[in-house]
Amino acid sequence: MPRDALLFIGQFMRSPALVGAVAPSSRRLARAATATVPESGDPVVVELGPGTGPFTAVIQERLGGRGVHLAIEINKPMAERLAQRFPRCDVISADAVLLPELLAERGLSAADVVVSGLPWAAFSPELQRRLLNAIIRSMAPTGVFTTFAYLHALPLATARRFRRLLESVFEEVVCSRTVWRNIPPAFVYHARRPRAGAGEALAGTRDAS
Repeated sequence: MPRDALLFIGQFMRSPALVGAVAPSSRRLARAATATVPESGDPVVVELGPGTGPFTAVIQERLGGRGVHLAIEINKPMAERLAQRFPRCDVISADAVLLPELLAERGLSAADVVVSGLPWAAFSPELQRRLLNAIIRSMAPTGVFTTFAYLHALPLATARRFRRLLESVFEEVVCSRTVWRNIPPAFVYHARRPRAGAGEALAGTRDAS
């Protein structure tokens, strides 16, 4: 959608570290990232960093009016646009590190699926750990965390560090096939079963750099 693309580019120019990409994700990547959203029952689905909503649209389609869908977007113009487009989605303009508190405020005990569009490679090690700590504190025991990474960023130290961090936090981290029909090409991480003591380790470690 041209209006969304213009909004996305404009917000990237204002805050490139927070937006993290120059174009919205493709529908192919959105389908890969949201494949773990159940097609039955009433799941609690949390979306972090939805931007202009490419993942949001597919999540809404998969839910079909079932369950609960929270979308947490720190960028206010994007959050306002998202709320207009998806009235069935509970759009919250807030920091994703507040996820446990935001769930509690709505009487929700845990999320069954957490789908992230956050630019992890642009974050400091400490912020990565704070966000992951908030996520695992908010996940149901059988929940799944999904995020994506750009193929060209794989050799970067920040990307390698994030992959190691994921594997230290979750017992299972599975990569999807490369989604070539995205700008730039990307792949998806599906992470399950937080390791025992992962939350305490994340909360007790600080970035030394």
